[in-house]
Amino acid sequence: MSTSLQFFQRVAAALTRGPVAIATVIHTNGSTPREVGAKLMLAASGETFGTIGGGAGEAKVLQQAQTVLQTGQAQAVTVDLSGAPHREIQGICGGHMQVWVARWVGEEAIAIVQHIIQTLESGQAVTLTTVLNAAAPPTVATANDADPSAPWESSPERFQETLLPSPLLLIVGAGHCGIQLAKVAHLAGFRILVQDDRPEWASPDNFPQAERLFHGPISEVVGAIAHHSQLYAALVTRGIDYDLPALQALATRQPPCTYLGMIGSQKRVTKALQALQFQGIDPQQVSNLYAPIGLDIGALTPAEIAISICSELIMVRRGGTGQPLSLKRFG
Repeated sequence: MSTSLQFFQRVAAALTRGPVAIATVIHTNGSTPREVGAKLMLAASGETFGTIGGGAGEAKVLQQAQTVLQTGQAQAVTVDLSGAPHREIQGICGGHMQVWVARWVGEEAIAIVQHIIQTLESGQAVTLTTVLNAAAPPTVATANDADPSAPWESSPERFQETLLPSPLLLIVGAGHCGIQLAKVAHLAGFRILVQDDRPEWASPDNFPQAERLFHGPISEVVGAIAHHSQLYAALVTRGIDYDLPALQALATRQPPCTYLGMIGSQKRVTKALQALQFQGIDPQQVSNLYAPIGLDIGALTPAEIAISICSELIMVRRGGTGQPLSLKRFG
């Protein structure tokens, strides 16, 4: 599933070759496969990227997007997932989606997309406002103090959404678990940074997903990413002597880490917390430490442990519970 940054990077590339139709979910009711703000791109070449849920509903939207590409006339598409008899439906999830499909083309569109990309790459959020039922281009502005819990506003006249920067995952420790975590977290939409004092481990070969590899002390890394508000940090080091300086630097970081987790046994975690308290770190600063790290799925191998950790990262990012979805049948 694409992030806003990945999506608009693909749009930028496609716009250099011709017009692009962008479909955005602007309203949902009941159970639907995607959320408000989900996007799908159709380029003039036939290339697609992103998804608004797949299946017959997405096929209907793509068909209308072809028309929008040709005419330039934006339109709303209703996807009926109610499963109701005696009418055309696109699924049986139980709800409805309204999708706005608009054509983006030319230098003005390219400039808007580049502004979005540059803002998101800097670690800041951006507000994108689309005028509905009018031939007006979208507008963008940097979103200061964006509230992740309220990412959009909708009215009959306009749809305004806050595009958040991709979350940044700092992996401290470039061993086997770190290598696997980079793979799965990158797939889940996290930007990857890695810190380890061993260049032969923290290498481009081991971490092709990483934007940067750091071999210096953790304090230098924290300073280099001080501006980023959506920082997730996973400590998967080779020992407590490497945990402690990382915990000290990250627990006292401002703004605080969105997520801070540490691998290890309960004994190792307790010993680390006691050492931090001895160093004068307020226990309140590490009260939200996820340690031992990950969700309890019985993971044993480095790949399984990475999936366990990434599941917890997604849970924190999306506000999940970590409970089996099957329990909702009886809730």
